Amino acid sequence: MGVPVYEVSKEFVFSAAHQIRMHGGKCERLHGHNWRIRVHARAGALDRIGMVIDFADLQKIAAELCARFDHQNMNEVPPFTEVNTTAENLARFFYVEGNRRLAGVDGGRVTVSKVEVWENEGSLAVYREE
Repeated sequence: MGVPVYEVSKEFVFSAAHQIRMHGGKCERLHGHNWRIRVHARAGALDRIGMVIDFADLQKIAAELCARFDHQNMNEVPPFTEVNTTAENLARFFYVEGNRRLAGVDGGRVTVSKVEVWENEGSLAVYREE
């Protein structure tokens, strides 16, 4: 029998512009997307009422992270003033920041397991650590 893992996810959408520095193609020009972010949270055990995390709590964390980029030029919002605004780097940002915010919740029982980022309907980047 395997080790139990429970996982839930919450999805968010925000609109933001960006340009990929040093791209050399059209993506180097300022353009925008309706970004879709899916944050997956996991735990090896459920809390006292049978949840990994309340969806409302997960939404609050991810919505705060999305709000800093919504209707912004992401290249002007740290850390993307220095880091290229690729979907891969955005996925890593949400993963790291999500875990930082979850670290103090319920003794660190819940962690972000992966983050998925869509620039558009056909383009997906995923970040997780193994």
